[in-house]
Amino acid sequence: MTLGVALNASDAPNQVDATVQLAQEAREFGLTSAWFGQTFGADSPQLAAIVGRAVPGLQVGTSAIPVFGRHPLLVSSQAQTAQAATHGRYHLGLALGTKLLTETGFGLPFERPIARLREFLTALRQLTDTGTADFHGELITATTPIPARVPGAESGVPLLVAAMGPQALRVSGELADGILPYLAGPRALADHIVPALTAAAEAAGRPAPRIVALVPGVVTDDVDTVRAKATEDLAFYEQFPSYARVIELSGARRAADLAVIGDEKTVEAEVRRYRDAGATEVVFSVTEMAGDADRRRTWRLLGELAR
Repeated sequence: MTLGVALNASDAPNQVDATVQLAQEAREFGLTSAWFGQTFGADSPQLAAIVGRAVPGLQVGTSAIPVFGRHPLLVSSQAQTAQAATHGRYHLGLALGTKLLTETGFGLPFERPIARLREFLTALRQLTDTGTADFHGELITATTPIPARVPGAESGVPLLVAAMGPQALRVSGELADGILPYLAGPRALADHIVPALTAAAEAAGRPAPRIVALVPGVVTDDVDTVRAKATEDLAFYEQFPSYARVIELSGARRAADLAVIGDEKTVEAEVRRYRDAGATEVVFSVTEMAGDADRRRTWRLLGELAR
């Protein structure tokens, strides 16, 4: 199993410089991958490309770019450039996004998200695999009157989806290389997510999919204080039906109930639970929520487990 971390330096004086420094530190601790979220701030494929160039050997990924407000031609250019920059160490994550952010931010109606995801993945796969596309869907058209290949990215780009619901899992199993579930505990993975995804991939004749589980967590002795902070910080996700559903399927009441918080023995046991539930990779997020000392303590443990 590979173990990575999500990096967030959005509060730093220079986010790019700080992210590179964090990534170098993560690699020194023995972590195998670094992942970057996509909001309305920093461009995550650019961050991944910069980090991948600066930190040899570290896998880098985006988790995840919403399909609304983007086009496969543009995302393909970003992803292939990052793949060439990192010599094959870039992993592209896509997401449906949310009605709130899509309609408020882009002024676009959040309609037929599953159909859009299917068309987006179909066109994007053509582009990243061949550098060309001739796709005409109901919602998306992507054609290449001139080549769209980026030299250096001939190996293609792994495509992952932040999928957790039945329809998104079906599309991901058929068209993607794996998924990036967040706030999906071991119970939800084992009982609902992994079986549905695997069945869809098998039916489509595709290889066994990757399950890159993103898990909020930190090694700390101040469990009560950090749990209270996690409750406040993660409450944002509870307003979205997709997250509320998977939290409930995980046997939890609040998002923070799924945060892995405790000493090294506690965190190691939870990592193994995710592995046993079917996760092929585990990526810890918000490891900075208890301060730098506990972040480093967390990364040290994860690096040891990755060896």
